Amino acid sequence: MNSFDTAIETFLTKLSFGFVFNHAIKALTDLYTFKGLVLIPVLWWIWFQPGERRERQREMVIATIVSSLLALATGRLLADLLPFRVRPLYDPNLHLHFASGSLPDAMLPTWSSFPSDHAMLWMSVAAGIFIVWRRVGVLALLYTAIFICVPRAYLGFHYPTDLLAGAAIGIAITYVMTRDSVRTRYATQSLRWIERYPGPSSMLAFVLCLELITQFDELRKLVSSISKHL
Repeated sequence: MNSFDTAIETFLTKLSFGFVFNHAIKALTDLYTFKGLVLIPVLWWIWFQPGERRERQREMVIATIVSSLLALATGRLLADLLPFRVRPLYDPNLHLHFASGSLPDAMLPTWSSFPSDHAMLWMSVAAGIFIVWRRVGVLALLYTAIFICVPRAYLGFHYPTDLLAGAAIGIAITYVMTRDSVRTRYATQSLRWIERYPGPSSMLAFVLCLELITQFDELRKLVSSISKHL
C-alpha cells in the first residue's frame, strides 16, 4: 500500500465516534436508500422537467444512464484484468482495525478492491446531473463523495486511491458520452423510440433504474450461484 493510502486509512481507523455513529455509517453503505435511491430519482425529475430544452435534457438522461452502465461494466472489467488488490479490511499486513468488523457479502473478499465500482457508478450519475443542472449537480457530487465514497474508506471496504480512481473514470465516461458529437449518435434515436413506444419503454426504464439502484446485486448473486454448480 502506498504512503497516501496508508496515511489516510491509519487516520480513519484512529477516529472514534462511538457505536451509534459507526452503525449509521454501516447503514449508509449497506442500504440502497442512501445510494441509488437518492440519485436516480433526480434523473426522473430532469426527465419530466418542462421547458424549451426538454428534448436535450431527456437525451442527457439517456446518456447518463448509458454512461452509468458503461461505468459499472468498466469497473468490473478493470477489477478482473488488473492485478488483484485485497480490500483493506481483509489485509492482515495492515494491522488496522476497522469499524465494519467484517463484510456482510461473502462474494466481496474475492473481488479486487481497485477500482471502486460504487465510486465509478455513482460519480458517473452525479456528473450527468451536474452537466444538466449545475447547482443540483454540485450537491449530487458532494453527496456521492461524502455519503457513498468516504464511508467505504472509513469501514475498510476500499483504499482512498480505489475511490479516487473510480470517481475519475466514472466522471470521464459521462463527460465523453454526453458530448454532442457522441450523444446524438445514440440518444436521439433512443428518445424517438421511447416517444413512439411509451408503454414498453417506461417498463424497461423502471426495471433498468431498479437494477442500477441495486447495482445488479441480485443478478450477480444469481449468476455466481449458478456458475458454482456448473
